[in-house]
Amino acid sequence: MSEPRPAPEPRVNQPDDTITLFCSVGPGEYLLIEKSGFRAFPPRTGQPMFYPVLTEAFALKIAHEWIVPDLKVAYVTRFKVRRAYLSRYPVDNAGGKDLDEYWIPAADLPEFNQNIVGPIEIIRQFHAAG
Repeated sequence: MSEPRPAPEPRVNQPDDTITLFCSVGPGEYLLIEKSGFRAFPPRTGQPMFYPVLTEAFALKIAHEWIVPDLKVAYVTRFKVRRAYLSRYPVDNAGGKDLDEYWIPAADLPEFNQNIVGPIEIIRQFHAAG
């Protein structure tokens, strides 16, 4: 009779168990993401935090209401981040239903980028009318 084997670890402890996040960016950030081979978000120039969001709808709202009026072009990204890494950060609410986001300190962004699994996808693009 063979010895019992230990149970597999729960899926959450697997290194590539991921959470899908979204982030709206302007044209400058888009070019830097492209330059990284769609593998990393650029440093936060003058911003203390990086704010990836949990829903596509929230990312679309940010693109439409904030980025397009200011920069005339917005891109919505989708990407996966290791769940184990994200577990150190609480989910914050930006003041409404389905407006959940992570607040990642800008100093942590290099490590955050190392925990992105797969490419950063551009799923939507918007231009100002006119």
